[in-house]
Amino acid sequence: MRKQWLGLEKLPKGQGFIMCPTHCTEIDPIVVGHMLYNQDIMPHFMAKDGLFRTPVVGTVLRGARQIPVQRAGTTAGKSLELAREVLGEGGAIIVYPEGTLTRDPDLWPMRGHTGAARLALMTGAPVVPVAHWGAQEAFPRYAKRVHIFPRKTVRVLVGDPVDLSRFKDAPLDRATLDAATTVILDDMTALLAQLRGEQPPAVRWDPKVHAQTSHGRDVERRNGGPAAGGAGSKSAGGEASDGGTSAGTQPTGDAS
Repeated sequence: MRKQWLGLEKLPKGQGFIMCPTHCTEIDPIVVGHMLYNQDIMPHFMAKDGLFRTPVVGTVLRGARQIPVQRAGTTAGKSLELAREVLGEGGAIIVYPEGTLTRDPDLWPMRGHTGAARLALMTGAPVVPVAHWGAQEAFPRYAKRVHIFPRKTVRVLVGDPVDLSRFKDAPLDRATLDAATTVILDDMTALLAQLRGEQPPAVRWDPKVHAQTSHGRDVERRNGGPAAGGAGSKSAGGEASDGGTSAGTQPTGDAS
């Protein structure tokens, strides 16, 4: 695949940061990881803890200091501590706020989870929004094979760090986390709108409204239309995690 990386100058220098990319195909982590690695930045993904118990794969993940997350929350403290260490050493932690592939039929960011916002507000690390477009042509959502020809171009757009200053002294409660998550998703959506040259929907897709699960694979077809479900990100061979709870449905905001 051809690649076009835009906005690389906006990546923080000399400090750790949290990257929040859009998520519409299982190969997204490869797209984002490749971009970061080529900037001499080691990507650290927050991944489902079960992967770390898998022979060989678990050893590789631990050796690369990827971060295990248990959705039940019993290991949240350990995950946060490891995340703090990575950020303190100037590393990049990749968190998908949606927690899995978007359920939106048109591949716009859907309602998110609060893990990225919580980590940012607890550590003070900057949140860098990222959108990419084109990978879904090479490996469509739910696909079983890669479409190599005709050759595809994947464009990655890095945005300015999300302005979360309004939440600096706010209590770290559900309302604050939901609001901060919405701001992060708004910036991600605006970047994707720029890449696509289209306007996003006025209201962000909410899986609960459409009787869909918030994690894992949930493929659903209505009236012969496009699939609205999603599969978990196969980061390092398995499902990625956002490490947080669901945020309420919010308008996407101005994408202009």
